[in-house]
Amino acid sequence: MSRSATVIGPIRATHAQAPACAPGIEGAPTPDMDRVEVENAREMAPSDARELSRHFFARLRTLEEGTREYQYTRNTLIEMNLSLVQFAARRFRARVLGGGLDMDDIIQVGTIGLIKAIDRYDLEREVEFSTLALPYIIGEIKRYFRDTTWAVHVPRRLQELRTELAKAQESLSDDLGRAPTVKELAQHLKLSEDEIIDGLIAANGYTSSSLDATADSDETSSAGRGARPAAERHGAVDPGMELFEEFHTLAPLLEQLDERDRLILQMRFGQEQTQAEIGAELGISQMQVSRILSRTLSRLRTGMLAE
Repeated sequence: MSRSATVIGPIRATHAQAPACAPGIEGAPTPDMDRVEVENAREMAPSDARELSRHFFARLRTLEEGTREYQYTRNTLIEMNLSLVQFAARRFRARVLGGGLDMDDIIQVGTIGLIKAIDRYDLEREVEFSTLALPYIIGEIKRYFRDTTWAVHVPRRLQELRTELAKAQESLSDDLGRAPTVKELAQHLKLSEDEIIDGLIAANGYTSSSLDATADSDETSSAGRGARPAAERHGAVDPGMELFEEFHTLAPLLEQLDERDRLILQMRFGQEQTQAEIGAELGISQMQVSRILSRTLSRLRTGMLAE
């Protein structure tokens, strides 16, 4: 047993094995086992934790849920088996570091899976606890990645397809000596080309960059200037924004016009009719249409400049 973990009670710290079960009752704790306490359980060696966990599970089965003894036994089982969480979390170390995540968060998530496994473990099935616990722990960690690490929320099927596409692209690239086409990916995964395209597009939503992020380039470095943020390097001013402001100012002025003036404006600039066509339709001369348009436009122009 690890020197940093101490068992207090009938089991001495120097014992490598936990006490035997009561004769004739498989898995049942001995009377002395009810009084066993463990200090620094999370620092116990995995092999010792595995052996002692069997007896703590047997003890847990005999206790009433909600009692102080039940909570102590359950919490000790959690601490003794945290090494399983750490073992599972190490499998995702590259993914954690690459995604800018904190390993402590992954440990906490994995511990949730460990607790679920402890609550569902049945000693009578004679299955090693680690056999049940690891799938629970890994499942919780994968669920955490799926639900929180995507920069843009996409359907679960597309999240899973992204993983399959990554594996297929790596495999086909090795075989073909080049990047595979959409058609080749579709044939390899037995999916339609539209599904492959949806998956490739969705994969772009896994990570994102801030518009305030900067990127150094040879040109900026040689010129001695600082790096420009992405917001200044991408996109352009939308001319529609100025039109929106002008339309917002123009709307109340149009409401002040009489019905005929608004109709002539609509026919001339909305339907793009000539002045002659407007006059013929309204029964007035082209000259009258021209005068009405000049007067109306002048009125609107004056009103907008006054705003």
